[in-house]
Amino acid sequence: MSDGNGSAAGNLTQPGLPETGALPKRRHIVLTSHSNRSGLKGNPVQWGHGDPLQRGAIVATVTDPNHRNAIGTHSGSYAVYRALAVASGVLDPDHRPDFTNTSPAIPIGPHPSWADPEKIVSLDPFGALVGDVYRDKIAEGLDIRPTIAVTRAHIQMPELLEAVRQGRIKEDGEIVKPGGDLVVTKAAVEPVWYLPGVAQRLGVSEDELRYALFEQTGGMFPELVTRFDVKVFLPPIGGITVYIVGDPDAITDPARPLAVRVHDECNGSDVFGSDICTCRPYLVHGLEECIATAQQGGAGLIIYFRKEGRALGEVTKFLVYNARKRQEGGDRADAYFARTECVAGVQDVRFQELMPDVLHWLGVTRIDRFVSMSDMKYNALVRSGIEIVERVPIPDDLVPPDARVEIEAKKAAGYYTDKVAPTEEDLAQVKGRGLE
Repeated sequence: MSDGNGSAAGNLTQPGLPETGALPKRRHIVLTSHSNRSGLKGNPVQWGHGDPLQRGAIVATVTDPNHRNAIGTHSGSYAVYRALAVASGVLDPDHRPDFTNTSPAIPIGPHPSWADPEKIVSLDPFGALVGDVYRDKIAEGLDIRPTIAVTRAHIQMPELLEAVRQGRIKEDGEIVKPGGDLVVTKAAVEPVWYLPGVAQRLGVSEDELRYALFEQTGGMFPELVTRFDVKVFLPPIGGITVYIVGDPDAITDPARPLAVRVHDECNGSDVFGSDICTCRPYLVHGLEECIATAQQGGAGLIIYFRKEGRALGEVTKFLVYNARKRQEGGDRADAYFARTECVAGVQDVRFQELMPDVLHWLGVTRIDRFVSMSDMKYNALVRSGIEIVERVPIPDDLVPPDARVEIEAKKAAGYYTDKVAPTEEDLAQVKGRGLE
């Protein structure tokens, strides 16, 4: 309840509970949706400025509302778990991280795209450099936190070890270690949206975007519709992981080849090997392409988005699986997309228009081998100004039998194929197994 001036009343009696006894006293809360009484008073962000000090730090922490200049907070959907930790008393709400020795394992950027407000609208290009470029601000007491972290890792996958055994991948001692370990640089990226830019990308007004975000999240972020002066939003969604294979300097060198796979999360296939789709086989093939390109003196990139079930979620995805397998005539390629629309109302909500931003953060201007058949991803990259030289489909022998329904339906819908796209008559003949 508000007192009409932006403050929430304290020590309220809850309906249905006795007035006597042990209701705890409520803390006084100042609503951040009222600019004259509350937080979000930090310096406005000059999005697209090439100088991070002139652009301004993005302050989305909750320790001091007076410094905030963004809607939402860090860690995406994991912010809710942080709240649970605070509520249960295991985390001090005023904890400040110690960033000693957390700087990026390799330097990335800055690139010209960092200073172009139209090239990057869904992440903070300076997000990995917070501890360096805003050191003085942090020393002054601002709670500024990274939204990107860059480290090094070794990867072991049984398919890659088998490729080494068969001689398709060479153990060069640098990219692939003896024993088959793949050495990578990897970056975790949290979403940071510049709302005017996101709206422009989607072809809607900023007002339409703000109101839809407010309404469809159950009113979770009132500042979306009350604080139009605040343009930056950290949405409660999953982020991106970037895997760099080979020399990172090759990514921006036009004389050296670059292979890229943009992959959207599929827990069932990627992690557990479910055979209803081509996700894990295509991901592994993308890694092989990246390794081969890196060993030729170039580099490879796997861009992994947390967009489970075409960003419709895993519950919707499994409901669709049931509908496909139980429909009259069985699981058919000619009804593949229709079953998704029946359950979800739409085929896909990944909005690949925002996808190229992470590649622009890396400085990519050309992709020599794009390991994807998706027309939506291809079109988004090309529209963003990235040249694609060659498209690489999944080899036919890597498609699981039950995934034929998916891959043939996608080819008919516009996915790239180096063969003739299937006709409606062809699709009617492609069937998967039942629910057994």
